Amino acid sequence: MSKSYETIETTLRGKVGHIELNRPKVLNALNRKMVSEILSAMEEYDRDENVKVIILSGKGRVFAAGADIDEMMNASAIDLEKLNQFTDWDRITWIKKPVIGAIHGLALGGAFELALCCDMLFASEHAEFGFPEVNLGIMPGAGGTQRLTKLVGKAKAMEWIMSGNRITATEAQQHGVINRVFAEEVLFEETLKFASKIAEQAPLAVRLIKESVLKAVDYSLYEGMQFERKNFYLLFASQDQKEGMRAFKEKRNPDFKGR
Repeated sequence: MSKSYETIETTLRGKVGHIELNRPKVLNALNRKMVSEILSAMEEYDRDENVKVIILSGKGRVFAAGADIDEMMNASAIDLEKLNQFTDWDRITWIKKPVIGAIHGLALGGAFELALCCDMLFASEHAEFGFPEVNLGIMPGAGGTQRLTKLVGKAKAMEWIMSGNRITATEAQQHGVINRVFAEEVLFEETLKFASKIAEQAPLAVRLIKESVLKAVDYSLYEGMQFERKNFYLLFASQDQKEGMRAFKEKRNPDFKGR
């Protein structure tokens, strides 16, 4: 990475760009600067042709314990409207490359919302998720009520968000919030192994698969099918499609270039 950051660390691991939340003394509490730096790092990785997949994790005992309360405690509604801080969160969801979260310890409040911005989530067996905002007299504001409901349905989202109860990794996996659960000591290793596998796939195909799956969340089946079909056709304009099919016929591994 060409930039240095105050609240995160970035590391290139082969074809995988790693972003690590780095405010461990305050349990990686998310402030506006951290969200801005996460976005900046993701966008730089998104532009870097050497990076195929992005991993997001947290340094220290937890992924992140939530938003920085000190930063917002005395804010007024007009202050928040003028800040328009959630624009950065919107841009995180515009990243074209796959983003995989590796969640250990806690992912509460804004941290849970950040995790839900990822395309896939791997978690340690003792990880806990939740939206405790109701206990502070507020509610999720960076997409939590929307993304969680689309994942788990109305009834379960109401239960979890209104109660503020913590959700175990096992329960989160049962309801489709996370993909896989690992022992904490191998969580990052297993996440990196999976990310590296995805990084070897045809980059354009991966990009359009992500785009199509995300459209399926909001589109009707018919609209989604039409969108998928256009992306399917589009890939036949790529060199990677020719290389992939040629390699299959020649019984060798393909050499994808993202072209």
